[in-house]
Amino acid sequence: MTNALTTAAAGFGTGLSLIVAIGAQNAFVLRQGIRRDAVLAVVGICALSDALLIALGVGGVGAVVVAWPRALTAVALVGGAFLLVYGALAARRVFRPAGLRAEGAPEGSRRRAVLTCLALTWLNPHVYLDTVFLLGSIAADRGSLRWTFGLGAALASLCWFAALGFGSRLLGRFLARPSAWRVLDALVAATMLTMGATLIAGV
Repeated sequence: MTNALTTAAAGFGTGLSLIVAIGAQNAFVLRQGIRRDAVLAVVGICALSDALLIALGVGGVGAVVVAWPRALTAVALVGGAFLLVYGALAARRVFRPAGLRAEGAPEGSRRRAVLTCLALTWLNPHVYLDTVFLLGSIAADRGSLRWTFGLGAALASLCWFAALGFGSRLLGRFLARPSAWRVLDALVAATMLTMGATLIAGV
């Protein structure tokens, strides 16, 4: 039971670290929340999409790594390198912060908001690297508890998007300041760089 809770917490922390960095999707969710426009639909799409992608990663990439041990080395190297680059970019944003930019979000109906959210989620190549490949490869190292790890990551996604969408009405002004994103990016950079170095060192 303790191992399962620890694994779920690790998945939660890893998933949260990957999605908190400012990006087009987060900016859109935040803007929709501030405007109170189709918030439930937007949060639901983001959370369910992440859950599906995480499941594909845990079930697909994880199975490949387990079946072919040699793939573990390649996955660790590629995943570690990706994490180091990801962390370096986050560290760069700490020194070059930018406020929230949500230009281009539709001013129209729920349908347009839903279509925009789907596009930002499924047409972003980074989402496949983060959720399918990266989380899947990290989860594979958890063995029989990999689905517990994935559940923790999916829960992190749900919590984050719900907080961002429904809490943005109160936090919108604060999150629009570069200094707020600087703190978030500093935490992301530290986590990603540590994880990347750990993966590569373990090869």
